[in-house]
Formats: sequence, C-alpha cells, structure tokens
Amino acid sequence: MNLKDISTSVPKKDHSGKVSGQLAYISDVKVENMVYGVLYRSPIAFGKILSIQLPNLPEGYEAVGAEDIPGPNYVKIIKEDQPIFANEWVNYIGEPILMLVGKDLDILYCLLDEIKGEFEEHQAIYTLDDAIQQISTPGVNMASYELGESLEVISAIEQKAYKIVEEEYDTGYQEHVYLEPQGMLAIFKEEEIEVQGSMQCLYYIKNALISALACGNDEVRVVQSPTGGGFGGKEEFPSMMACHVAVAARAVKKSVLLVFDRSEDMVVTTKRHPAKLKYRTALDMKGNILSLCVDIYLDGGANLGLSSVVLQRALINSAGVYKIPHFHAKGFCLKTNTVPNGAFRGFGAPQSFAGIESHIGHLSKLANIDPLEYKQRYLVQQGDPTITKGQFRDPILMKEMIQDLLNKTHYKQKIEEFRRFNQQNQRYKKGIGTSLFLHGCGFTGSGERDHIKATVKLVKSTDGKVSLKISNSDMGQGIYTTLCKIVAKELNIPYEEVLYPSPDTKEVPDSGPTVASRTTMIVGKLLERAAKKLKDQWQAGVEQEVVEHYVHREMIPWDEKTFTGDAYPAYSWGVNFVEVEVDTLTGNVRLEKVYGNYEVGKVIDNRIMKGQIDGGLAQGLAYGYLEKMTSKQGKIQQKSISDYGPPTSLDVVPIESKVFDNPYADGPYGAKGAGELTLIGGAPAVQAAIEDALQTSFQQIPITPEVIIESLYVKEGEEG
Repeated sequence: MNLKDISTSVPKKDHSGKVSGQLAYISDVKVENMVYGVLYRSPIAFGKILSIQLPNLPEGYEAVGAEDIPGPNYVKIIKEDQPIFANEWVNYIGEPILMLVGKDLDILYCLLDEIKGEFEEHQAIYTLDDAIQQISTPGVNMASYELGESLEVISAIEQKAYKIVEEEYDTGYQEHVYLEPQGMLAIFKEEEIEVQGSMQCLYYIKNALISALACGNDEVRVVQSPTGGGFGGKEEFPSMMACHVAVAARAVKKSVLLVFDRSEDMVVTTKRHPAKLKYRTALDMKGNILSLCVDIYLDGGANLGLSSVVLQRALINSAGVYKIPHFHAKGFCLKTNTVPNGAFRGFGAPQSFAGIESHIGHLSKLANIDPLEYKQRYLVQQGDPTITKGQFRDPILMKEMIQDLLNKTHYKQKIEEFRRFNQQNQRYKKGIGTSLFLHGCGFTGSGERDHIKATVKLVKSTDGKVSLKISNSDMGQGIYTTLCKIVAKELNIPYEEVLYPSPDTKEVPDSGPTVASRTTMIVGKLLERAAKKLKDQWQAGVEQEVVEHYVHREMIPWDEKTFTGDAYPAYSWGVNFVEVEVDTLTGNVRLEKVYGNYEVGKVIDNRIMKGQIDGGLAQGLAYGYLEKMTSKQGKIQQKSISDYGPPTSLDVVPIESKVFDNPYADGPYGAKGAGELTLIGGAPAVQAAIEDALQTSFQQIPITPEVIIESLYVKEGEEG
C-alpha cells in the first residue's frame, strides 16, 4: 500500500495478532528453567523492620532480599529514595521486603502467608491534608517550584481590588486500569540477564538494572513484550519490578517471572497524584481578573519517583489557556506514607486544568457572564508570552474551534432549552459544560536536548525492506503503525515493507521513553529525517544503515532554577462540550452528548487519532464523575475494577469529534503530540455540565452521586 495522504487510515501493524488472540503477552511466556516470584510486602504504613521469620522452604524454593542486590539498594529514577527491597524502614503498606521464588504459585502464596514479620510502628502521614499541616517537618516537602510575577507586585494589586475570591479545589486518585496488569520476566544466562515485560521505557529499565546489578552495559538486555496498555503506569513502575526479577534471577540462577493479579496491581502500583489547589483572585467591580495566585499541593506518596516532574507540569499548566494579567504559582510535592504516585496520562496537567477551568467558571458566575464568553476574554493568542516567559509562537486556532462547536451544538438555544426543561422537571435536570485546554508536546524545557538526546536508526535489508530501530513502545496507542507510515511515505515504498520489530536494547539506540506526547512529534521527525537521508543514498540489493540524532529547536533557553523560558517546543489544543442529565433522586449522572475539537498539527492516521480521542475522553470524563479511589489509614480501599468503577460501554455515548489542521514545521508532516491532550478536557467539562444542571458549584472531582446528593441537601438547607 502506497500512501498519498498521510492521514488516510491503514490496517494497524499489530491488528491481526491482537484480533486473533495469537499475540503472546508476558504472562503467556514460558521459558526453560523458569520459576515464579511473589512479593512479601509491608503490612504497616511506616516503621522499622525488627525481624522477618521465614517458614521452612521446600526444596527448590528460595527467598531473595536486599542482601542479594549486587549494587546499591535503590531503584534508579531521579532520587535515591526508593529501595528495591526494604531492609530497614518501610514507608507504605505494600512496600516490597523480599521475594519468594519457586515452581508452583499456589505453594508460593501459602508460604507467603506463613512469613512472620515483626515491626516497630511509627506515626504515619496518611493524607495530603496531614502533609500540608506538617510541610515544615524535614522530609515532608519532597519538591517545590515557583513561577510568575513577584508576590509584592500582586499584593499591591490586591490592596486596590474590589473583591478577593479564594477557593480550594481537590482532585482524587486515578487508577490506570490498563487491561494487562504489570508483568516482568528475567531470563537468566551466564553472560547476561535479559528482562522482558510490559513497559513504556526500555532504557529507564536498563539503567536501573545496570545500577542494581552493578554490571556492565552489555550484561543487561531489555526487550519490550506486547504491552496491553500503559497510560503512564508502565513508565517508572516497571523499573522496580525489573530489578526484583533480575536480582532474583542472578541470585537463584534461574529465570524468574513476576506477574501481578488485578487486586495486587491496584493496591501497590502508582496512581495519579491526588491534589489540592488553592486559588486567590483579585477582581475589579465588573468581575474582571486583576491578578491570580495558585498554590498546588501534590500527594507524592512514600517516594519521590517522577513526582517532581509531574509537579513541574502541573505548575506550567496552572494558568490553563488564559493570559492572566498578573499571575503567580507555587507548587509542592509532599510525602505521605501511602503507595507512591507517579506518571499518568497528562502528567499533572489534568489536576491543574480541572482546577483552573472550575475556578474561571465560578468567577464567570460571580460576574454574571456566560462561562464560555468569560473564558474567551482571557484566551492566549499567537505571540503572547507563556507564564514561564516563553512564547506561543505558532498559530492558535482556539477561536475557530470554539465557534465550530457553538454552531454544532446550538449552544445558546441549548441553554434556553435546558432551562425550560429544568423548570418543568422536578427530578431530572439537564446541563451543558465546556472546557478549553492545551498540552505541551515533548519533554519540559531543555529535557530533550540535555537529558534524552534521542537517536534513531533505520536499517535497509538487501531485499529492500526497512526496519525501524528505536526504543519506543507501542502500548495500544498505535505507533507501530504511525511511525511506519512516516518512513514509508518519505521513502515512497509500500507500508508493508517497513518493519518495526519489538524494541530490544541490544538492537536499538536510545530514542527516549514513550511518554510526554513526544513519540510522534520528536521520534517521528527524526525518522522522517533519517528516511530522507536513506532515500538519497538508496542502493538496490545492498544492506544500508542510517542514524539520526536529535537537534533542539532554537527557543528561549529554559532555566530550571528560575523556571523560565520556553517550557515546550509546541502545544496541542482542545475544546470539549458536554451535555448531561442528572437524576436528583439518586445523584446519577448520564452523559447525553460529548463533543471534542482538537488541533494536533497534522494527523498521521485518522482512525488511530479517533481512538485516542474516544479513549482519552472516556478516561478524562470518568476522572470527573465516576472513578473514585480512596486510601484509609494508608491502605487503598478499591481492590477490583468493579469496586473502582471505570466507565463501561453503557457510560460512554458516541463522541462527535473534529480535528483541525495546523501543520507544525518541526513535526513529521506537521504532526504534534496527541496522546495526553485528549484526556485533559473531560473532567472540567463534565463538572461544568453538572454544575449547570444543578445550578450549584463543586470544589472537587470526582463528582459522584454521593457528592451530588450531599450538595442538594446543603442547597435545600440554604434555600429552606
């Protein structure tokens, strides 16, 4: 198949394997001399390990712990604060202390129940509110950043303001609910340890293994297995699991497989950070914004992990899509003795957008102006500065995208229609809500240049087939297909003749992790450039190889200390409209219509983009009103999918979406990032719609039936 228009959909590369059920995931793999692993975990939230007493282990069953780690006992991420196996202190319920390995899983689980641990329990910090109270205690504030105008300037503005509005906003946990739970296999060989598994970041894992095993670069090999979903949950967490199986394999000289069941996965893996956002806004007599300050607190859980970077993204997105006259933001990532929180699609932006969209919506009510009209007064435009003193360089199509949805939904008539419906109906109330949002593409600041330094390779065989040699993971988002299309189009060869073997660190250079809406834009552009070179050098019947390295776009230099400069090379944009019906008797919310307009530069495959929109919106909407996860005394309460309540097909209505073309010069065929953008607008739009239906305000998500019923009682009390 030759490609005329890059956006035209083609069969996905992994389509037949997945649809036929023939594709082998990590839990399907069996190798010679393989044993299973199970983890003994901390039963307490915070304390000292006094002793661990093992039962008599049958022949062929062994225990592996901290004493078996050849290198330092921490998972190499950013900070050295996450033990591979806890051996002195435990910091959360579920922290791994040791691993039992053996041939029969049933026997292993029986042995696990017989382990007797003695602990000296200490006072734990269980909630974000507790951590905020103890913020000055050493070790509680794990990271903090500040940006924007000085507080002295803002204080002077506030003194002359007509009104100061203060609001607090809370967001909860969100669970990834990838279809395939976490799984890792270490294959033992005398000369190397090969780790296979469900992962997003091969070289994160490789670097963690080199550190843990205290070995050379060529003694460790990482291969991505087919991966059944990630959403960020398989970014940093697999590094710890990989260390567990690799250390165990080295210790027992056998291959070791560790696969979680759903309940273990839900209780011990990373989540989206719960957040508290505090807004302080100065207004003039007409309700115009004079200044806005926001403080963001993220619950990091027990270890820092990637939380400092998540906090940076939350701060960079704290003003939303708005040009606020005088803006200041400060952010803190705080330690609690709960399961560590980490990467999740949107990476801090969903919390910030839920908060700022809600706050701006509430300000519009105070000014007695339609929320969408009020929001548009502050929309950023091309050439405007960003809140980090960078610049929005490229054309911004938000006004056209909004107008398109105003026309499509008959927005003004719809508001009147819903008002009439609500007056005539005691029980059911209808509402419409909107959200405006953006997402930066690629790593924050100069991360691509200074830390990632991506490299890609193309290898042409003698029969003219071209293989992509890159370390990026397809986890269902479709890069096997989109990246092959980019290379096929550039070389003008059939799509079927471009191959993308499973990434293997023995074969591929480090092209960076599969995160941060960077793969299509950054890696795709490198592949496009490599394909151009290969085309110029093409020799029939000869094996050829082309390598391409990342080149940074000239921008305002990023300074991590002052948090200034261009945070991203480019931005993608979105608008969501959501219509709901709320049952005031039960508190249940029913989606009626969902609309999404997006601008992601140029779409590389229409069907894959539609999948990103529908999946992302389902996840974002559910974050706003369905998915509730709680921690009690340091323990996650929801241990099954039915306890947690992600959306089913009955909860999601057909999504009417449209993508606007706005090609970006530094993206392949004009493409920018799309993966995270589509989630961000769901929660704030559904919140706004529920508020519109009930004519009330909420200061948190998710807005569950319980929250709605409680708010109706409060409202009745106030009106009574």
